[in-house]
Amino acid sequence: MSPSVRRPPSVTTTLRDEDESVKSLELFFDLVLVLALTQCTALMAREPTWEGLAKGLLILGVMWWTWVGYAWLTSVIDPEEGVVRIAMFGAMAGLLVIALCIPEAFDDDGLLFAAGYGFVRAMHIVLFMAASRGDAQLRSSVLGLAVSTLIGCALIGGASLADGHLQGALWLTAILLDMAGPYFFGAEGWKIVPRHFAERHGLMIIIALGESIVAIGVGVEGLVIGGGEVLAAVLGIAVVAAMWWLYFDVVALVAERRLHNAAPGRERNEIARDSFSYLHFPMIAGIVLLALGLKKTLQHVADPLELVPAAAMLGGVALYLLAHVAFRWRNVHRFSSHRLLAALVLAAFVPLARHVEAVATLGVLAVLLIALIVYETLRFADLRDRLRHQGVFPEVTSRT
Repeated sequence: MSPSVRRPPSVTTTLRDEDESVKSLELFFDLVLVLALTQCTALMAREPTWEGLAKGLLILGVMWWTWVGYAWLTSVIDPEEGVVRIAMFGAMAGLLVIALCIPEAFDDDGLLFAAGYGFVRAMHIVLFMAASRGDAQLRSSVLGLAVSTLIGCALIGGASLADGHLQGALWLTAILLDMAGPYFFGAEGWKIVPRHFAERHGLMIIIALGESIVAIGVGVEGLVIGGGEVLAAVLGIAVVAAMWWLYFDVVALVAERRLHNAAPGRERNEIARDSFSYLHFPMIAGIVLLALGLKKTLQHVADPLELVPAAAMLGGVALYLLAHVAFRWRNVHRFSSHRLLAALVLAAFVPLARHVEAVATLGVLAVLLIALIVYETLRFADLRDRLRHQGVFPEVTSRT
């Protein structure tokens, strides 16, 4: 080769600094997930049956795991430096195509959904391979992830050619095998920035809560807004605000500190995988189910909710609380009996919700969550103050 002829530059990445928080491009990237959440809610609202709920949750699982992969990626590399920025824009385009296909992902647009999904996941692996140059442990982990990703994409592609129960089984198998990959091929090689990783997941909780607010607005489209609708909207905001409080007041702070104080390597990575990648999914799913219930409530405030929307709204919040119970157990090995009790009460109220006005059911939900917040705030006032304002080490949560 002539000395005057230069090789084209290879794909390079810039590692993220330890003290960096979430960057603007990551927030921009996450905006595509807003459309995906809206589409999942719309799919379930259009088909308010158990099958419709299952379809929506399966699609949500695929979208969640796709997003999780990029959360791990951008906790290793700086997404705004070099060619990575362009690659992130390309992944956004792929995610947009996937989101547009969600309403017909189990029908006519299944193959296009699978193709877009394969592209976005392949882009993720390519960027991770570039980031792992010179790091044998990280490269080994990425290769393991590539195997589970390939299997998951192949199954989603196969599902696009099937229908009925076989199609649903292929989707479920794809999600379970893909999510199980990091559990079985080890956690030693991954790298994360704790502050960034925890903040990124917290912002996704906010995005999902925002979808619940959007559902309130969509629910009153084409209706004459009267006193019932206003009351339901206010109660809906109260529920969403309570769910924000239950996560961000203390839970998010403790989780971030626990992640930060964990030993780098296997211990930290396993906490990140279990507490954030796995246990945040039922939180997000619970919020999306709540959005479906809010949408149906605003459309028929004076009528009882049907069984599926009632189960979605009350069961969704119960799922959210149960995920908090597991989240706390994973982080500090303590059991939150009060949140478990609240979840059980909500589940028990589902049959009764079919016999009272939808706005009354929403009122019960709001009162229960507010009561839970008041109890926790008073019962653990001193500890809460020290956690929020004095930076107490997470182990003190053993009393809560």
